[in-house]
Amino acid sequence: MILSRYTLKNILSDHVVVPDEALFDLPEKVLQFGTGVFLRGLPDYFIDKANRQGVFNGRIVVVESDLKGDTAAFKKQDSLYTLCVRDQVNGEKVEENIINSSISRVLDAQTEWKQVLDCAHNSNIQIIVSYTTEVGIKLVQEDILRHPPASFPGKLLAFLYERFLAFGGSERSGLVIVPTELISNNSHRLESIVLELAHLNGLEDNFIEWLENHNHFCNSIVDRIVPGHPEAGERERLEVALGYTDRLITVSEAYKLWAIEGDEKVKACLSFAQADENVVITSNIDLYRELKLRLLNGTHTLCSGLAFLSGFDSVSEAMGDEAFSSIIEKLMLDELAMAIPYPANHQDIFAFGEKTLERFRNPYIQHRWINITAQYSSKMKMRCTPALLHYYQQQETVPEVFALGFAAYLYFMKAIKQLDGQFYGEWNGIAYQIQDDQAEVFCKRWNSLSVEELVGEVLRDKAYWGAELNRLPGFQEAVTEKLNTIVHHGAREAINAVYSKKEVTV
Repeated sequence: MILSRYTLKNILSDHVVVPDEALFDLPEKVLQFGTGVFLRGLPDYFIDKANRQGVFNGRIVVVESDLKGDTAAFKKQDSLYTLCVRDQVNGEKVEENIINSSISRVLDAQTEWKQVLDCAHNSNIQIIVSYTTEVGIKLVQEDILRHPPASFPGKLLAFLYERFLAFGGSERSGLVIVPTELISNNSHRLESIVLELAHLNGLEDNFIEWLENHNHFCNSIVDRIVPGHPEAGERERLEVALGYTDRLITVSEAYKLWAIEGDEKVKACLSFAQADENVVITSNIDLYRELKLRLLNGTHTLCSGLAFLSGFDSVSEAMGDEAFSSIIEKLMLDELAMAIPYPANHQDIFAFGEKTLERFRNPYIQHRWINITAQYSSKMKMRCTPALLHYYQQQETVPEVFALGFAAYLYFMKAIKQLDGQFYGEWNGIAYQIQDDQAEVFCKRWNSLSVEELVGEVLRDKAYWGAELNRLPGFQEAVTEKLNTIVHHGAREAINAVYSKKEVTV
């Protein structure tokens, strides 16, 4: 039996929360750009929870804008999916299965753009949410009247312009726009691009005035580990227990946070926050952002290539290794905690770090390191470089684990073949895909430069990093040494050298 609106009545399992039929009649209030597992595991979770409590009472129209995306499963399952929460909190097992009915429909931007623009005419639509990854919020100089525009900011501007025309630029037609991309001041960045794109397209002054004065772009930070689809064996066990098949089944940890920067007007619009204390709407979210971005995301990024090249498949598996878990703890609590570019109480930082380490040890979540390496370069730039620069403002020593993580990043980016425009590295005789905008750049570097030359060229790239990282005392030397160790002896030996503080002769 396939999960759908019409098979809900046949689900007899006591292990799953089934939505009430009345929830399908709720009006569409949210437009969401993105169909990924993270959105399903956090924003859509909160909205579904609020609907079940009779608080928000609105559903989500989702726009699939990825050319590789597939809306077929959503259409086949009436946009229903099961969220499986799996965790161990304070030694207690947490297990919860919820059929989420927050999504009303999923539209393909490539083939259903007119239907997307039609949503701009719906007065019930009040909120726009997005997750298009760190590389999604970028300026592409394009005609926003194309069907559809290529970039996410282009699509957003086209929708807002359609909204402006549909309601004559009325104050009440303005929207609350909440991007969840993991970049600092995500809404400020998005708003500036949208405004620049509006000027490049020669849109009228009264539209730009409406855009600036009657729409609320809200910075936000999201925090929940959502590895997504369960492994094949676990999926089979789940579907047997639940009594139905679900192509969209999504796994997440129990921890959750959505911090949104906004005033009372924003809070009134985002009424789903009333259903869960972990949706925080406040005037300043800087501390939430910095703790999460540096300690959790920064640690993930700096350890992803290192763990993968050491043969660890998942985060929890790596945490079971004494040397690697020690490396992670040292990076997070001794280096990144000292480098948060925001004034914070040390006890708050340490408490967040300890909680994050507990989350990393969750045995029920298979958060794969290879997935964390997606868009490795942009994550390194956005999440880690600011912390590195701030570390050097505070300390006079080289952050050894940071240097090790950066060296592993450089080695991971070494492509050994190119196929159909995709670049592949190799570890232990097995090819892996390098899903990174800088893959071609690194392929050329590795083919033409020595290790020493490559490290120097990468660290000197001020245009990319925003700073000359080679000027940081001792950092280039440390990265070069550790990269040579990885090249000649492997990632495990590089880890052991830092763990035991022994010297390795190349």
